[in-house]
Amino acid sequence: MGAYEVLIILICLSAAFAFINQKYLKLPFVIGLFFLSTLLSIIVILSQFFFDLHIEKIAEYLEKAQIDKLIIDIFLGFLLFAGALHTNWGNLKSQIRSIASFALVGVIISALIIAVFFYYISHFMGLEINFIYCLLFGALISPTDPIAVLGILKQAGVPKNVESVIVGESLFNDGVGVVLFIALMHTLNVGEFDAGYFGILFVQEAIGGVALGLIYGYALHILLKRINHYETEILLTLAFVMGGYYCANYFHISGALSMVVMGLMVGNFRTNVAMSDVTMEYVHKFWELVDVILNALLFLVIAFVLIVVELQWNYVILGLLSLIFILLLRSVLVYVPLKAFPKFFNLTRADARIISWGGLRGGLSLALALSLPDSPAKDIILVATYIIVLFSILVQGLTIGKVAKMK
Repeated sequence: MGAYEVLIILICLSAAFAFINQKYLKLPFVIGLFFLSTLLSIIVILSQFFFDLHIEKIAEYLEKAQIDKLIIDIFLGFLLFAGALHTNWGNLKSQIRSIASFALVGVIISALIIAVFFYYISHFMGLEINFIYCLLFGALISPTDPIAVLGILKQAGVPKNVESVIVGESLFNDGVGVVLFIALMHTLNVGEFDAGYFGILFVQEAIGGVALGLIYGYALHILLKRINHYETEILLTLAFVMGGYYCANYFHISGALSMVVMGLMVGNFRTNVAMSDVTMEYVHKFWELVDVILNALLFLVIAFVLIVVELQWNYVILGLLSLIFILLLRSVLVYVPLKAFPKFFNLTRADARIISWGGLRGGLSLALALSLPDSPAKDIILVATYIIVLFSILVQGLTIGKVAKMK
């Protein structure tokens, strides 16, 4: 089966699930697709006990499909740009201190604490995991996922100021988490920790990503300003996303952060000068459609990861314990700073509750877990990550609206 046939199957399943969801389930789009895809994965797994179904061949094909590269190298750039493009910079600016704190300091502290917990609890359960893998798990699971967050908050009825914090945090901490993960992967590959090189690589990826995003955004602004032809201008945005994301990653600069910054610039920086009202409408509609299609494919694909996950009971228990710990840690890392520095964050207790529960994990965490080198530690981390993502999307995603309405 070739790539085109696989794409046909994915599009057809996405369309069918989207129809079923809109007609009968009426769940938020990404949650409905993820739920139905997960249900299909469970049916496939159970079918092997009743039919002559070679599930190992399906799992083998999914592994060959390199889902991690599909998400990280292709989907992520498009989705981050589309999300940032539709984000109002004025709203983000009003909450920039909270966003910066949660997206940078919060992710690093969270990654370290989760790594220590995961290391000791896994060893207590008799699962020998090297500490570097625990750090990698902390790095991939700490960032809230913009792909999951942006698709769900639109329908959740969350207050604007809180939505700005959650969206801004998810857009930027995604880049920080990926940068941290890449730096730790280098440590794993070379076999020793070099603090100097680690720091240089982190700064190169993070600062370089923001700087490159500003350059991309301004260059695209200049080009858009010089013409008034919406088809050409849409093509320009598409070229900058595809070429810009590839070049950034090729030169070991954060493509994720560069796409976020470029998207914010295109959507907010002197847009009345760069684009006419007609062009603006077409650009936004085009990227909204790209966002919807890729989200559909993404949540379909990540649900199928369940087929390749090795669900041993001790792995599942470790995953559930990690889920509980991560939920508690998220609350602590949100409530404590707000309580200690109320004027700095300027958020209420009710806001903190929504931000804490709205820290969703999604496809990016699974993609990073899948990208780990084959080892027993990878299987354990993959199971734990899947359990957390499953709970995050289906439980937190479905209840964030109710949490927002609580007094």
